[in-house]
Amino acid sequence: MATTTPADLDVDRLVTGFVHVLRRGGMSITISQSTLFRAALDVVGLREGLDVYWAGRSTLVLRQEHVAMFDAMFLAFFHHNTSGFSMRFDDVAELMDQLASDDGDDSGGDGGGDEETEVLRFSRTERLHEKDFGDFDEAELREAERAMAELRVRPATRRSRRRRRSNHGDAHDLRRTVRAAMRRGGEPIDLLTTETGDRNRRLVLLLDISGSMETYAKVLIRFAHAAVVGRGDVEVFALGTRLTRITRQLATRDPEIAVAAAAGQVEDWSGGTRLGDSLDAFVREWGLRGMARGAIVVVLSDGWDRGEPTVMREAMQRLQRLSHKLIWVNPLKAGPGYEPTAQGMAAALPYCDAFIEGHCLRSVTELAAVISAADHTD
Repeated sequence: MATTTPADLDVDRLVTGFVHVLRRGGMSITISQSTLFRAALDVVGLREGLDVYWAGRSTLVLRQEHVAMFDAMFLAFFHHNTSGFSMRFDDVAELMDQLASDDGDDSGGDGGGDEETEVLRFSRTERLHEKDFGDFDEAELREAERAMAELRVRPATRRSRRRRRSNHGDAHDLRRTVRAAMRRGGEPIDLLTTETGDRNRRLVLLLDISGSMETYAKVLIRFAHAAVVGRGDVEVFALGTRLTRITRQLATRDPEIAVAAAAGQVEDWSGGTRLGDSLDAFVREWGLRGMARGAIVVVLSDGWDRGEPTVMREAMQRLQRLSHKLIWVNPLKAGPGYEPTAQGMAAALPYCDAFIEGHCLRSVTELAAVISAADHTD
């Protein structure tokens, strides 16, 4: 048999096969989780088994009790090599062929109609995966909004300065050790320790709601809502002719109610834009007070700004210094021949740690993966 390489694999087929295995095992995997896993594989690649494992673990496992099942399914599907965590791509290809044959032999039986409907829904979502939000009709827009509602934005973590009790920590807990010794007549039988823990990084989303972003803002605000209700410590602001905080409005779990409340809070929705001034206002009124310090800050905007480029440049420079990671999401980036020549975007780009497309479902799931993959460094 010829050796199969990562480039030879049909990644979409691999994702579909692995998700099918997990569902057979009893795990409930949504379409949004499947597309997020697919986007994560685009980021980490397929060469390192450990990277593939964590891409799947962070996107497909929502409950702690499913971790053991996921681990077993992963090892069965991808084959764990005890000499290291390396992928056996020939075994993966053979197993996928077996799964496809099993599905073809399974005629009749209970639940077949449900599986067929599920496959059709997945196929339709896949077709919409690359389509520009600006080209969506009303039905496709509703489907994209449903996919956004299912999206899970995993929190990145940072090392906490607080220490916690641990049986195998890296520092002695003298107070607890002495107290335990006093209860035993002064004999220090157990040497107790502590270790540092992790805490979630704050996520700050700055959404441009000006007229030039109207089509995209309708969908991207659903991403903001999913982030607010799906994880802790998220702040959302609308950028237009002024700065408007809409975190509280988006905290309602019902997406329709939340988006309507947020739109009602913003007086200049689909109006003009003073992007640089709005970013500067965020830095002065919120960022310097601690909201942006050590946070992941995401600006979702096409970069059009009629203000002074100097204002934009200074605001972005200060924001980059405050934040852990500064990400700019621009729906226009995917256009053929796009170059960031608009004065606002040109002024901001040198201070961005990442510059990402934001025009379709694929790019938004990639954004979720980038946010979740932020490391522990400060």
